[in-house]
Amino acid sequence: MIDWIQEHAWAAWLGLAVFLAVVEMFSLDLVLLMFAIAAVAAGVASGLGAPVWVCIPIFALVSLGLLFLVRPQLVAKLHAGPTLTTGHDALLGRSAIVVEPVDKRNGRVQLAGELWSARAADDTVAYDTGTEVLVTRIDGATAVVTTKES
Repeated sequence: MIDWIQEHAWAAWLGLAVFLAVVEMFSLDLVLLMFAIAAVAAGVASGLGAPVWVCIPIFALVSLGLLFLVRPQLVAKLHAGPTLTTGHDALLGRSAIVVEPVDKRNGRVQLAGELWSARAADDTVAYDTGTEVLVTRIDGATAVVTTKES
């Protein structure tokens, strides 16, 4: 009987791996998936002839390694938000055309198809109508601009 269990322990490990993977689909925490992968590793060791007392530490070590080394990176990657810049941040670095002369206090530019109030980033510079400028930051509803570099 013990020989039969030893010879077919790989099937038990595989069954455990499948069970854990299926339950993981309901939890989506990636914890049970790490255990399922560890069960596959123990099942492979068992299939290669390792005794049960060797497979259990393999299961434990692979589980711990996956839980503490792999899972945090996967969770961070999956929960990372979109990398698209939106709102005012999307306007930084864009070109604008001066519609009304821009100086240190006021002016207007056409930016992304819209008219924006603008002011020069450098207090000593003024930009004439038709000049192409670069948006360096957005201050409230005012675009702060500088000379466009080629």
